[in-house]
Amino acid sequence: MDTDELIKALVSNLQPVTPLSAVWRRAAALAIVATAAIFFGTLGLRSDIAAAAETLRFLFKLAVAVALTASAFGLVRVISRPGEPWWKAAFYLAVSPALLAVAVVVEISVLPPEMWSASMIGMNSLICVISILLLGIVPLAIFLVALRHGASTRPAAAGAAAGLLAGGIAATFFALQCTNDSPLFVATWYTLAIAGLAAIGAACAKAMVWW
Repeated sequence: MDTDELIKALVSNLQPVTPLSAVWRRAAALAIVATAAIFFGTLGLRSDIAAAAETLRFLFKLAVAVALTASAFGLVRVISRPGEPWWKAAFYLAVSPALLAVAVVVEISVLPPEMWSASMIGMNSLICVISILLLGIVPLAIFLVALRHGASTRPAAAGAAAGLLAGGIAATFFALQCTNDSPLFVATWYTLAIAGLAAIGAACAKAMVWW
């Protein structure tokens, strides 16, 4: 076999490489579809969803979750590439907690102190945490697989970002079922569940380096 034939044989065996941006778009779409299927197959919408959709607190809860999802998606796409200035994308992660912090301040300023605890604890707080964790496991697994297509130099941080993204998606869907719309409740229990997914993502991504 001469050189030209060898080159043609090698080229014919090459597989097309999917751009990393396309990998993340597909992963996000698959994660959303999978989470939606799990959500509607198990929890479903809250019974008063039509009335809730007309209230500011419910819409704000959704906005906070969507803001986290969007900012985490931007971060994980950047941090999955080596040498990218990820700190610029990380700046946008502050949007969601900042919005929530403002809402908490407003709520405690209008509620009497004796009602703060009840608003924070709400109803079924443990179910909230467990539901978000369970809804987020499948999308987190999808994003961890997507991370393997990149070459992040910060695997733990990339895994944590993937966990935040999975948590944002899970929280967005769970917000459609959760009847606790208090910013104090969201800031406590939603945050706890999402932080758990971020920790799981960081640990798993770090372990993947050794696979």
